Amino acid sequence: MKLSALVVLAVTGLAIAQHAPSTLPKVKFTDTRLDNGLRVIVSEDHYAPVYAICVAYKVGSKDERPGRTGFAHLFEHMMFKGTENVGVGELDFLIYTNGGNSNGTTNTDRTSYYEVLPKNQLDLGLYLEADRMHALAITPENLENQRQAVKEERRQSVDNQAYGQTSEKLEELVYDNFAYHHPVVGSMQDLDAASVDDVKQFFKTYYAPNNAVLALVGDLDTKETLAKVKKYFGAIPRETPPTLVNLAEAPKTAERRAVVQDPLARLQRIDIAYRIPPAGDADTRALGVAASILGGGGGGFGGRGGGGGNTSRLYNLLVQEKELAVQVSANADRRAGPGMFRISATIRQGKSAQEVEGLISEEISKLHSQPVSEQELKRVRMAVRRGAENRLTALSRAQALADAAAVYDDPNRINAELDAQLAVNAPDIMRAAKADLVNANKSVVITQPAPRSQQQ
Repeated sequence: MKLSALVVLAVTGLAIAQHAPSTLPKVKFTDTRLDNGLRVIVSEDHYAPVYAICVAYKVGSKDERPGRTGFAHLFEHMMFKGTENVGVGELDFLIYTNGGNSNGTTNTDRTSYYEVLPKNQLDLGLYLEADRMHALAITPENLENQRQAVKEERRQSVDNQAYGQTSEKLEELVYDNFAYHHPVVGSMQDLDAASVDDVKQFFKTYYAPNNAVLALVGDLDTKETLAKVKKYFGAIPRETPPTLVNLAEAPKTAERRAVVQDPLARLQRIDIAYRIPPAGDADTRALGVAASILGGGGGGFGGRGGGGGNTSRLYNLLVQEKELAVQVSANADRRAGPGMFRISATIRQGKSAQEVEGLISEEISKLHSQPVSEQELKRVRMAVRRGAENRLTALSRAQALADAAAVYDDPNRINAELDAQLAVNAPDIMRAAKADLVNANKSVVITQPAPRSQQQ
């Protein structure tokens, strides 16, 4: 029997409204592999005379080893320092003077590089990406220059930033496997220890065509584009595939806690995290919805984001009603391996971290025992739909296709994931909360302003 999208079914004693899938058009693409192993995804979109190119390498901080952390992020910088054919700074100059823009990003699971250019500059984008895949200039001067740049970035974003140490401490508690136990930016000691030979070997191992995905989206002709991709990338030799990293974690059996004394913090902050399954797990998708309900913003789906929406449970309770916190957020950090469900609250002067934690624990318990309301689910679904519409640019689609292929071996996630998120219901959230949001799986970091004598 065909059911209406508005019909209500009784399942496990709960009323579950069935919601229509997204009406956004599916992203059409071709998926091709060159003889050297490079995976090439092309999606035509003739709406505007531009195209986006994204190269995602299957290497992130998870692939690093003890004593050599920060290499994935260091390479994000090295890849802009020139090649045997393109001088230092020339890549950005060529892109900007031809009406484009470029950048790169690194996370735990992959490193990607991208450009947006006018459609008549397809050869330029392909040449520049193929050139640095094959002929990156790894010199002592370039290494030292970018080593110092990354160290300065760490100073600005971690060491000299209020609450900068908090996230690193939390990940140390959540993860036991070294892959996710250490920070993406790496340590000062490991960056200092990196040699040119270390960097060359890292490049040879991970920056090979058979360890990369090239995605192009925009005003392109697929047949012509593939011919040009083969022209520029086809002769780059494949390398021995890197060893896959085991991301498995043994189950946690007890709550873990730490206190960080922060000389730059002016208010107490509490961060609570639970280890959750990998991104492809249905429970993790449900926990993304739960994070949005608790902490707002719909950011639970972003993989690396969050936000304190003013209609969320914890914002209404801790910020507005009880006036215990000045800020609260929740997000589900979804990864190729185990992810992290995180709640953060910055506490008002004179208020108690223990009281805030107690109220957060009560809200977590409600997820175990009480179905979330249909109104809350509608709010999250609306945010998910709005977010999907905001990510319709050529660049967003190129990044999504490249990331999904590189990290999950499934570029069609760009089409399937939205409907899967919209289908999450109240029983899904209760099941996931009971499985993962439990005290034995809980880690807590309380960040305290350091005594006045330690403040800078």
